[in-house]
Amino acid sequence: MDTIFVLNKSIGEGRKAGIYSTLGLNTGVLGHTMFAALGLSLIVAKSAMAFMVIKYLGAAYLLYLGISKLISKDSLINMDAEIKPGNSNKQNFISGFFTNILNPKVALFFLAFFPQFIKPELSSSPVPFIILGLTCAVLGSLWFFLLSLFAAYFSRSITENPAMGKMLNKASGLAFVLMGLKIALTKR
Repeated sequence: MDTIFVLNKSIGEGRKAGIYSTLGLNTGVLGHTMFAALGLSLIVAKSAMAFMVIKYLGAAYLLYLGISKLISKDSLINMDAEIKPGNSNKQNFISGFFTNILNPKVALFFLAFFPQFIKPELSSSPVPFIILGLTCAVLGSLWFFLLSLFAAYFSRSITENPAMGKMLNKASGLAFVLMGLKIALTKR
């Protein structure tokens, strides 16, 4: 999901939008890291109500993003960047953050994945969770920065074809709607 999000931002709004979205996504990773380190992710995993609230907020946000793109008549690629700017850096960061932090699957991933790499005697300490979360955020950032650079370069090669941009916008909208539906229909 994060990969599609960064690709969408980078192709549609350029490298800078992809980078700020990456920073937001990985700030969300750090948020989930802190939740796991403090044991709050366990509450989400054990509380049906908390899981449902986060799940439906995340699904609603993705559905909103997807439907906005589906009904938009704009091209995914902003051809008139000087005339019609995309989202601000702050908006791209916030959008990335909420895309990640409102995904209960990330919290469950951290709960299921991290303990496998932590010695049982250290499982009550937040330090191993923080180290693993920082590692995950750094590696994720590197991957998404490279993806942003590649996608922004790719967008330059299709800017001459407005029909392709509109098709990509609809395809990314459909991808967000499908991801939102998948999250909404996910069972614990």
